[in-house]
Amino acid sequence: MGSSLDLSIVVPLKDEEQNITPLYEELVGVLERGADTYEIILVDDGSSDRTFDRAAELHHRDDRVRVIRFTGNFGQTAAFAAGFAVARGRFIVTLDGDLQNDPADIPRLLELANSHDIVVGWRRHRQDDFLTRKLPSVIANYLLGVVSGVRLHDNGCSLKVFRSEVVKPLRLRPGMHRYLPALASQLGNRVAEVVVNHRPRRYGRSKYGLSRTFTVLADLLRLRALMKAAVDHRTDAGSLYVIETRLG
Repeated sequence: MGSSLDLSIVVPLKDEEQNITPLYEELVGVLERGADTYEIILVDDGSSDRTFDRAAELHHRDDRVRVIRFTGNFGQTAAFAAGFAVARGRFIVTLDGDLQNDPADIPRLLELANSHDIVVGWRRHRQDDFLTRKLPSVIANYLLGVVSGVRLHDNGCSLKVFRSEVVKPLRLRPGMHRYLPALASQLGNRVAEVVVNHRPRRYGRSKYGLSRTFTVLADLLRLRALMKAAVDHRTDAGSLYVIETRLG
């Protein structure tokens, strides 16, 4: 495989052993219908089940699958950051590993990515609890738009497409995956939003609850400083990329 590809698909995983193979099969089914060259980067964020074993099996049967394994649970930001660091695609697609994001939506996002720097999925018909997930999300997204200047309905949707040059240089801190559109918009401000399918979780349990909304609200007080630090190369990037071992 060459050093430059059309697409890199980055998927963070935490205890998703039942979801990882169906997700891979859906991704391949969608991506094979296009002419793009691609890689799938699976990042195991310290799973306690057989997620890594399943990912390793996929790697051994398909060399387009690359696997990063963290030595512990370092969080979704670290997983995305590690995936971005090794990605070779001109476009980087992110999505969750729980099958709630629908890979069938990827071609529509990619079509817009030809004329935009960032394309964000909007789970307009979200399959989550109203009081603990939907309502807090509406409030948080509105406030994020006011503070950052990037007004989106759904910053929390993991299904996004970025031009590689707007995310690879970012210096991310823990929890900053929630604000990737705002951070990346400093390097490419053509942002689009697309309504995407959102499916109920079939296997496993959600890793997030109402507490995440309170974290976002607290971050709003320092978001402008966090945005500046993310693109300031005088800022110490820390050791995000030292904590993983790579299989392929």
